[in-house]
Amino acid sequence: MITPSADFSEQDIERLRADTPGTQNRIHFNNAGAALMPRPVIDAVIDYLRREGDIGGYETKAERAGHIEGVYDSVARLIGAGSDEIALAENATVAWQWAFYAQTFRPGDRILTTTAEYAANYLAYLQVAKRTGAVIDTIPDDEAGVLDPAALERMIDERVRLIAITWVPTNGGLINPAQAVGAIARRHGIPYLLDACQAVGQMPIDVQAIGCDMLTATGRKFLRAPRGTGFLYMRRDLIQRTEPAMIDLFGAEWSGPDRYILRPDARRFESWESDYAAREGLGVAIDYALELGLDRIATRNRYLSSRLREGLADIDGVKTFDLGRELASIVTFAIDGREANGVAALLASQGINVSVSVPSSTLMDSIKRGLPSLVRVSPHYYNTVEEIDRLLDIIRGLTRR
Repeated sequence: MITPSADFSEQDIERLRADTPGTQNRIHFNNAGAALMPRPVIDAVIDYLRREGDIGGYETKAERAGHIEGVYDSVARLIGAGSDEIALAENATVAWQWAFYAQTFRPGDRILTTTAEYAANYLAYLQVAKRTGAVIDTIPDDEAGVLDPAALERMIDERVRLIAITWVPTNGGLINPAQAVGAIARRHGIPYLLDACQAVGQMPIDVQAIGCDMLTATGRKFLRAPRGTGFLYMRRDLIQRTEPAMIDLFGAEWSGPDRYILRPDARRFESWESDYAAREGLGVAIDYALELGLDRIATRNRYLSSRLREGLADIDGVKTFDLGRELASIVTFAIDGREANGVAALLASQGINVSVSVPSSTLMDSIKRGLPSLVRVSPHYYNTVEEIDRLLDIIRGLTRR
């Protein structure tokens, strides 16, 4: 029996699973890594590639121009932006780097970030600090381990050049207060870059309500899009005063021997060549999520992840490591006497996909809390209670040995 929850009926879940071929092969709890694509997404990518094989790559792009343009509209609807504020990227890291490396820093300028910042982002801060003399400052957390907006407010001075945070970190269920940060950034006129990689696709997002100037995300995680897809949102008035770190003939026009003109929209960050088949899949995945409803998806995810956390809490010898009051659908834990990689391998041998969160992925948080490598389980709305219970049964068995 498939257990329903919230607005998803038993029939809804059966239909969603029938629409997801991978559910017939594995129990997939690695949605924070790469979710299982639904059949319409798979079909869209394959159909595009077949058409390229039939008539040619340039010709297919011309034929599908309306579809490709529609992907920008889909991203815009997903996050409450204008399509001119969207640039499509091959992954979230590239999108984030477009935004970050377009900022200018001088000696003493401050970058404010989070304790649980993702490794790729922090490495970029370190590189820019080394090049420019900018300073990286970490915003303190409150007693629940969540970024403290009051502490952020106290840190603001004339040297703060950028606030850049990860909304939902890779190593647990923490949800940082993105909207509260946005209110502070707007009040002080400080650019605000939000990494929404683990948030997009598992909860509703409205960039106007959040107040971020820039937001980046991937397609492969909770959006259930193909790998090799991502996007950047940049607020319209910021685009006009932002020069990309690199440009090519897609993002700018060579208007004379010694001049160029940047595109007026966010696509000034893009380059000419891209994977259009994957982009078409991204658009279909977004439309799929929007049709289901992000509120419904978020409710279902909370239901499944809460059941998992409650089950793990009842098992002796298991400790969870998720921080915060409101938790995302990423659950991290450790089992006494067992290495996380060994647990993940054992689960894989029984047809269950999970991942391992290593300390270096969020080094500042790992040092602060003394974190080991952790088993990371990230259920999504197409998972079932029966799958959660199957995982819990195996974990109980591991603690008895």
